[in-house]
Amino acid sequence: MSLDLPGFADPVQGSQSTFRAVLEAMAHPGSVVTAGTDLTPPAPLCQSAAAMLLTLIDGDTSLHLAAEAEAAREWIVFHTTPRITEILGEAAFAMALTMPDLHRLAAGSDDGPEEGATLILQVQGFGHGNRFDLSGPGLATPRLVQIAGLPGNFALQWQENHARFPRGVDLILCAGTALMALPRSLRIAAVREG
Repeated sequence: MSLDLPGFADPVQGSQSTFRAVLEAMAHPGSVVTAGTDLTPPAPLCQSAAAMLLTLIDGDTSLHLAAEAEAAREWIVFHTTPRITEILGEAAFAMALTMPDLHRLAAGSDDGPEEGATLILQVQGFGHGNRFDLSGPGLATPRLVQIAGLPGNFALQWQENHARFPRGVDLILCAGTALMALPRSLRIAAVREG
């Protein structure tokens, strides 16, 4: 039973450490930081995704769980008490194992761009897979990253998301105990081989 699996051993320290990791990742897009090393979350959650949920979600937060993450619902609800919504476009946060169409998530408004959603997405890993060129705020020079587990049309979806800036969706990618943030202000282009 997933409720047998604890959250952070020290909730205050765990949340503070994870929040600092998220801030570091957002300030330096494309950098890989560590979170959730002391967690043993229920399947299918990886440690960093579980750490994100434990840190960013609370009783005042609306959360959409993709169908493939449903097996962890009981654990998530027990530890974070979110307002679960079945409607993706109504969620402040969404947890998914495969990337949904970014246009289906809340993008905020011109008067309230901060109301844009954050997607917590599990991927297969960093340092291998598709190559992307990142540029924009937080990067003095463009950064090349490799991410395994994103859909083939990711760069196109992201370009459409970025075109709405300052509205749009922020993305936190999680794999094992590693995470990478891609804020909506970022420009992303796919790098073709050869």
